[in-house]
Amino acid sequence: MKILHLKLGTKIAMLSFLLVLLSVFLAGVIIVNQISDKMEKEIGHRAMAIARTVAQLSEVQENLSKSEGSKVIQPLAERIRLATGVEYIVIFNMEKTRYSHPYLDRIGTVFNDGDEELSLQRKEYLSQAVGVLGPSIRAFVPVLADEGTRQVGVVAVGILVPTIREIISTIKTELYSSILIGLILGGLGSFYLASNIKKNMFSLEPNEIARMLEERVAIFQAMDDGVVALDMENRITVINEKACRIVGISEKEVGCRLKELPAFNALNDLLVANDPTETTELILNNTWVFVDFLPVRVKEQIVGRVITLKEKTEVRKMAEELTGVKTFIEALRVQNHESLNKLHTIAGLIQLGKADQARDYIYRVTEEQQEVTRFLSSKIRYPNVAGLLLGKYNRGKELKVDVLFDPDSNLSELPEGFDSSTLTIILGNLLENAMEAVVGSKLSEVHCRIKYEHHELVLSVEDTGSGISSENQAKIYQWGFSTKGNGNRGIGLSLVKQTVDLLGGTIELESGKWGTRFGVRIPLNKIQA
Repeated sequence: MKILHLKLGTKIAMLSFLLVLLSVFLAGVIIVNQISDKMEKEIGHRAMAIARTVAQLSEVQENLSKSEGSKVIQPLAERIRLATGVEYIVIFNMEKTRYSHPYLDRIGTVFNDGDEELSLQRKEYLSQAVGVLGPSIRAFVPVLADEGTRQVGVVAVGILVPTIREIISTIKTELYSSILIGLILGGLGSFYLASNIKKNMFSLEPNEIARMLEERVAIFQAMDDGVVALDMENRITVINEKACRIVGISEKEVGCRLKELPAFNALNDLLVANDPTETTELILNNTWVFVDFLPVRVKEQIVGRVITLKEKTEVRKMAEELTGVKTFIEALRVQNHESLNKLHTIAGLIQLGKADQARDYIYRVTEEQQEVTRFLSSKIRYPNVAGLLLGKYNRGKELKVDVLFDPDSNLSELPEGFDSSTLTIILGNLLENAMEAVVGSKLSEVHCRIKYEHHELVLSVEDTGSGISSENQAKIYQWGFSTKGNGNRGIGLSLVKQTVDLLGGTIELESGKWGTRFGVRIPLNKIQA
């Protein structure tokens, strides 16, 4: 048997129309029942009023005790019945003998329908019964003579109850027109609802939506980068497996805010401090990651952001190699600038006829540059670190800052797993901060030392600046904190602190009016890959 597959819009329209049809039918049944109830109450009141009127007639009261009383009572009852339009008026005495009835052959017979007993006890009431003429509501009223002191009989007035079919036939025009209007409006509303829902679902069927969702989830989970989607309250709405692995959480954490998850502390601090838009380097769950931020827009309104997490593995190596190349380029640029200045000095001395002074100046400059280059080449084995130091030395020359290297400095060997490029992060930021601290000072010197002490790699950078206040010393490692203004400031020392912590090392800070010294100690036996 072939199963008929209907489209979603058709199913919604049919379901909505069936609901409307059921509602209209139930409403019709309720209305007819209410009309029936009201008609029964009205019939009861009418029958009771007629019965009371008849029971008050003196002709009835006086002739119920006479054997020939039906000759007076029957014509009277018939006139009233015809005038009021009721189905029957039956009057019987205390022995239940009928004195009136629409059918003459019933006069003189005994009234024995079973619901008349209470009326013989001077009680009036309504009763529903199926009589000779059909189902009816009848009112029983006792006939009292001698000013109400003696009961002589009972008046029973019956009015036939209309059937449901008769009620519907009475109001069929109004009922059918109401049902028709309801069905038309319901049908139009059903098709509009179905089309509107289909439009909001981009005219896709449920199986198509399910397939697209499965594909999107598969693509999302297959991404090589970690992806975390946040709402405007920094609550996680979506996270893929790679992001869970990087930060060490499960997908059950979806719905939590970043501040509720310790693994996201560094990221949450960054979001609270400012609204980042550039790629940032952070440590999450003891893992170096590059973090990118992208706003999520729905109909041109920002409703959240997507954060991508890239592990700093091959990307880190490539970036740091590029950083080393950039350092060499910067060193060459500064060196070229210095060389031009020196050439101008030499040309000026020659033009002034001071050839001896020009020759001495050439020897002195050449010897100084060769000495620094020779020192770094022999003491620093790793080219990216040597290039960084040479670049900072030449950068110092440009800023009128003397960058001095301790003669005992040595970086000959690093254990396996220690990335020499990591030193460029630490040394680069410390040297740059130190040079900025002494620019414009009377004594503008920066001292740098790299050596081994008791299975530790010791890095020391000291400047002759004005020092760091005790209040700022507690804040300098906070992300975004800087005494030099806003912008991209306040990141260097935070990165240094994160890097040293990851390597299991410590940072010592000494500062006073004489200047500032940063001492970094990294235990060689605790270095992490």
